Amino acid sequence: MAAEQDVLMAMAPARRGGAPDLKTCLELLKPVTWFAPIWAFFCGVVSSGAGLRAHWPELVAGLLLAGPMVCGTSQAVNDWFDRHVDAINEPLRPIPSGRMPGRWGLYIGVIWSGVSLLVAASLGTWGFTAAVVALALAWAYSAPPLRLKRNGWWGNSAVAICYEGVPWFTGAAVMTGALPDGKILLVALLYSVGAHGIMTLNDFKSIEGDRAVGVNSLPAMLGAERAGLVASLVMVAAQLVVVFAMFHWGHVVTGLAVFSLTIAQMYLMFWLMEAPRARAPMYNASGTSLYVVGMLVCAFALATCGG
Repeated sequence: MAAEQDVLMAMAPARRGGAPDLKTCLELLKPVTWFAPIWAFFCGVVSSGAGLRAHWPELVAGLLLAGPMVCGTSQAVNDWFDRHVDAINEPLRPIPSGRMPGRWGLYIGVIWSGVSLLVAASLGTWGFTAAVVALALAWAYSAPPLRLKRNGWWGNSAVAICYEGVPWFTGAAVMTGALPDGKILLVALLYSVGAHGIMTLNDFKSIEGDRAVGVNSLPAMLGAERAGLVASLVMVAAQLVVVFAMFHWGHVVTGLAVFSLTIAQMYLMFWLMEAPRARAPMYNASGTSLYVVGMLVCAFALATCGG
């Protein structure tokens, strides 16, 4: 009750118009979501095998681009076009609560897209191209007419590529100034496929709102139990292909490490499936951590052979 009263007090000046305060803008950009693309970008940097000292400007610019810029843009855009859904699922967010007045949510998404492209321009052709792709996916996911999130298969694929594959590619490309090796591209793609399952688990929190407005997320379409099973199978299958690839390339220790991490995730997945909707947030804090550790392990292996 106290939290709701605080929000109502914050809404009062917003109703009179004017620009939002910086705290509300930062909340809209959701810093907690920046970790995934920043981690993937760093994995790309590591997998390139390039020296960090010689490329520290590209490293800093890339980290800013992957997290606060592109990911922050995607969060602002999503919250603007999801404001009616959030009014049901999470009414205390900046836009449905009224703390982000007028069309400022949309303005921030547009402005931040432009700033992201300016930063990306400093990273060369491959970095700029990757940023364009990521921003296009971010807008296509949330905005009409495509609004890919209306279908959980397409929407989750777009987010997974945007959060995992594109940042990994960018990290490897900007450090070398060239198209990354095929092995790097394959591993980045596989971890993007697996991330589709992570995106599905993130949708459990909004089942009611999604169904009410016709957003066919996988939990809304399949129900929590079946969606949890699909998410688990996708994550495991992608990692097992990574294990096979590592064995095939002679990285036996890396393959065994990723296999062990996958087995640990499977143990947690059985626990998840006992109550998928209630336990999805806890799995995302545990099983997903094991998933991203495997990404970095693979990145180091790829770096030892120059990709």
